[in-house]
Amino acid sequence: MDRVTVIGGGLAGAEAAWQAAERGVPVYLFEMRPLKSTPAHHTGLLAELVCSNSLGADGRENASGLLKHELRSLGSMVMRAADASRVPAGGALAVDREVFGRAVTAAVEGHPRITIIREEVTSLPETGPVIVATGPLTSEALAQAIASFTGSEALFFFDAAAPIVTLESVDLGRVYRASRYGKGGGEDYLNCPLSVEEYRALREALITAEQHPREEFEKTAFFEGCLPVEELARRGEETLRYGPLKPVGLPDPQTGRLPYAVVQLRQDNREGTLYNLVGFQTSLRFPEQRRVFRLIPGLEKAEFARYGVMHRNTYLRSPGLLEATMMTRSRTDLLFGGQITGVEGYLESTATGLVAGINAARLVAGLIPLTLPRETMIGALCRYVSKADPAHFQPMNANFGILPPAPGIQKKLKKQFLILRAVKTLEEFMNIAN
Repeated sequence: MDRVTVIGGGLAGAEAAWQAAERGVPVYLFEMRPLKSTPAHHTGLLAELVCSNSLGADGRENASGLLKHELRSLGSMVMRAADASRVPAGGALAVDREVFGRAVTAAVEGHPRITIIREEVTSLPETGPVIVATGPLTSEALAQAIASFTGSEALFFFDAAAPIVTLESVDLGRVYRASRYGKGGGEDYLNCPLSVEEYRALREALITAEQHPREEFEKTAFFEGCLPVEELARRGEETLRYGPLKPVGLPDPQTGRLPYAVVQLRQDNREGTLYNLVGFQTSLRFPEQRRVFRLIPGLEKAEFARYGVMHRNTYLRSPGLLEATMMTRSRTDLLFGGQITGVEGYLESTATGLVAGINAARLVAGLIPLTLPRETMIGALCRYVSKADPAHFQPMNANFGILPPAPGIQKKLKKQFLILRAVKTLEEFMNIAN
């Protein structure tokens, strides 16, 4: 077949389509929205961000920043859109989600070799190359087709989105602007300081508040990297203080001391009119969110532009099913990309879509598929989803633990070594691959 079919117009699908088209291959990109939506999406934009507007830390000294460096080096269209739509967020890369979505949509729609088809795909095409990048909210019909192909049961976990409040409803006299340790602009976050009594009252309210009920088939474990705030509150008196409410690096300028706990608000749009509650992904009922979150100092009269939501996510038992090329082992012209492969995070999803798009184009051209070196963060993510223990497979973010070890390197120098090794390895790989 002389074209690539991509199913799903999220981060991974949009990136996969772009990468294949940039290599001279015609692409049909299928996206069911807005004709058919999901419980989490609100628009028909490609690459719509349904949870946080943060894409994680942007410094190359950490795993998330290394991943961004690799994506930029490999010509990621999604990274270009993110860089062009960023909003202040300290040391993190956060974006105006609407500006970002429109940028990705415009790029894909404007590519001469990409045709966008707005309809639902309910079965796996028999001829390829085909990239399935339908994400964690794959439609029921296609999920059944995928389960039938894989011969194994799909897995489920839960992802929760944090609420967003309007800036004008925040009592700015009770909050202060600061970034942790003064990173970024130094004043990128709004910080709501809590006393001991205020912290305990908030925790008690979180524990006792009413949650949205879950159906029987939804009763499964949460993903540890994205726990609802009320679940964290149940895990212990101090869990929140050592998690999303930690005050470290955020002294209150009025007192010069660290508060007992801090709730941070991060800018959610370019205009700075919307802010989301950092780490407050939740499954509480909407009236309960309004009641509980208004206990936070400065949010007593908060107006919610969006409440937190909780939805079912679907991903594959990728080990044993996928190669690190994102190709399936039993059908080499069928590839997967994005969260459905078992990576967790916006740019992790983008990275697997990028690899799938490159290799789908290479299949059309009759070239050998590429496997990125495991010393790179992208290569390590692809290796993880293809080689992890299937019995204990969990969604994975970019982190230094999935990179090959560095024996003989002092602990305090190990991270720097892993970063430099990854950068050098990718450069050498690109010189050979190109």
